[in-house]
Amino acid sequence: MFTSRGKIHRNLSQKELVAKILARKEGKLSKTQAVVVYTGQYTGRSPNDRFIVDSPKIHDQINWGKVNVGISYTEYNNLYKKITQYIASLREHFVTDCFVCADLKYKLPVRIVSEYAYAALFATHLFIKPRKEELVNFSPQLTVFAIPSCHAAGEKDGVRSEAFIILNLEKNTVLIGGSKYCGEIKKSVFTCLNYLLPQKGVFPMHCSANVGKDGTSALFFGLSGTGKTTLSADSKRRLIGDDEHGWGESGIFNFEGGCYAKCINLKEKNEPQIWHAIRDGALVENVIIKENGEMDFADGSITENTRAAYPLTYIQNSVLDGTAGHPKTVVFLTADALGVMPPVAILDEYSAMYYFLSGYTSKLAGTERGVIVPVATFSLCFGAPFMPRQSIVYAQLLKKFMNKYKAKAYLVNTGWVGGAYGVGERISIRHTRSIITAILEGKINEEKAKRDKIFNLQIPENVPGVDAKILNPGNLWKNKEEYDQKARELAALFVENFKKFQNIPRRVIAAGPKS
Repeated sequence: MFTSRGKIHRNLSQKELVAKILARKEGKLSKTQAVVVYTGQYTGRSPNDRFIVDSPKIHDQINWGKVNVGISYTEYNNLYKKITQYIASLREHFVTDCFVCADLKYKLPVRIVSEYAYAALFATHLFIKPRKEELVNFSPQLTVFAIPSCHAAGEKDGVRSEAFIILNLEKNTVLIGGSKYCGEIKKSVFTCLNYLLPQKGVFPMHCSANVGKDGTSALFFGLSGTGKTTLSADSKRRLIGDDEHGWGESGIFNFEGGCYAKCINLKEKNEPQIWHAIRDGALVENVIIKENGEMDFADGSITENTRAAYPLTYIQNSVLDGTAGHPKTVVFLTADALGVMPPVAILDEYSAMYYFLSGYTSKLAGTERGVIVPVATFSLCFGAPFMPRQSIVYAQLLKKFMNKYKAKAYLVNTGWVGGAYGVGERISIRHTRSIITAILEGKINEEKAKRDKIFNLQIPENVPGVDAKILNPGNLWKNKEEYDQKARELAALFVENFKKFQNIPRRVIAAGPKS
């Protein structure tokens, strides 16, 4: 691969990596013995600095545009040489061998080459740990270079700034330079899987998943900040994973071996499983430590996108083998900052496809560089930044698996009620949990539902444990005419966004909002 003159630390244990982090002054310990690090300028993903290497072999398979931006092989090769030469000059660096995809049929060996010990700890937590015997002849099929101190020369190197995230889907290699944010490692691997797995008949999903005592699993789709991690961490159910899964002929499976949870305003009473997982050896990004050593989760002065990485073993009652049977429930989560979407709606086959393709939510503060207040956005499959293939590929896989295994779909709004962001308030986690419980227990009465005239959604009249007044969002607005105006403005955005899709069945288009 390349020659290094420095010391290579291969597959250190969690304890050894924590010691290295402290010795190298990369971070410090909190009162719970979690390691806290600060990622500098980049506290979230930098999507404008991500590129995919264009080549004849993959060109027609990629959904090129603002999200998937091409870069030439020559430019990639120059940056590959730059980053490997930089590694060779380091006094020491870290290599972490791991796997992704819990289903043995699709298990993929991955190697993370990192400049910092804390990035190696992150990889140790987030990905699936190999057994000792699996390391003997370990041969990576995907390699990620995470070297933040290696900077690009902007346009001279064919990129936009000093930071670069380059995916070579033909060579199964990822280059990350300029950014210390660990999320770039995680999401680069995810994007590669979203390219590789559909050709194997697997539906790759940006979702969390859990399973009940009866063995029935559920999926929670949504962008960062919509509640995937929070809502899937349910003490009454077993967590399969909090962010990335595949759906194949044997059922669903976790891509990862750990969790990467947002922890802004984290409270033990609201999210006890996440709270107790942030303990010895967990990695925490950009959280302020008080003088007494306690972490101040309410302090967003560095970023609203504070994060904690920890292994699934830290979540009580998690599914450690990362697999489960076919789901019977699919939930699309949206954090509507306009305050006009209903807290819950029932979706049929066609409306499920419509809202899946639309992927409406509001980007929340801190999830991406430069996002300070919520911004309305449409993100294909609730994960457009990570979906390199043509959109119809993922939509057809959703339809195929939902129909084959008779899964029901729902849209759940975890955003604002009673007004837009700044006027209304975010729907309480208590109400959202009651809605999710009713969905999972089959207590949503589909026969007693009214169709919303603007969004064309079936809204249930009653949900156990939830005040019926909040189920229709217009009820909570002081000015009903203003609500109607804002709702129609959002409906028009849906219609305009959907124009970009081609060869979509008429019944899917008809299932969406009316302009």
